[in-house]
Amino acid sequence: MSDDPKQTRAKVPRKITETSLRNSALYYLQRYASSCENLKRVLMRRVMRAAQVHETDIDEASGWIDNLIERLTASGLLDDRIYAEGRMRALFRRGVSPRGIAQRLQQKGIDGEIIEQMISKLHELSSNPNLLAAVKYAKRRRLGPFRPQPARDARFEKDLAALARAGFDYQTALRVISAASIAELEEIAEDVVL
Repeated sequence: MSDDPKQTRAKVPRKITETSLRNSALYYLQRYASSCENLKRVLMRRVMRAAQVHETDIDEASGWIDNLIERLTASGLLDDRIYAEGRMRALFRRGVSPRGIAQRLQQKGIDGEIIEQMISKLHELSSNPNLLAAVKYAKRRRLGPFRPQPARDARFEKDLAALARAGFDYQTALRVISAASIAELEEIAEDVVL
């Protein structure tokens, strides 16, 4: 441990102003894509940390945040629909099931109507997005046919369980894990490219 006082002191949050919140929001949006609700949560956490040290009117800061979110939405810097579509595509490429995608979008504060539109868009792009996502997940995690043959039979039940924990139904998991070859599954995976 060092005797340097800069390293031993905890960082004290700065006093919150409307300008500091705007700057924080813009900096956050430069680094991350965000939904309106998620950005609001991030900024409120910042306000709450500052309120522990400084005299901060939380209601006034909450009003600043609401106005800021409205301005960012009006200017096009925040758009829940664009954010949801980008997240849906990224999660689907990773092999997240449509149900898992819906849950993750809901956690980020996306409106239920937008979530339904994103899931229906998945169904337009693929005849069976659940199966396609399961194949992508199995490939990424090296499950079922993507596993070397000697270990494949011994890990059959564990591979099924891994797909179940990822949110896939039993029939889909069984179809993927018990596929005869990688080629059979890759035909399914070529169904759609996001």
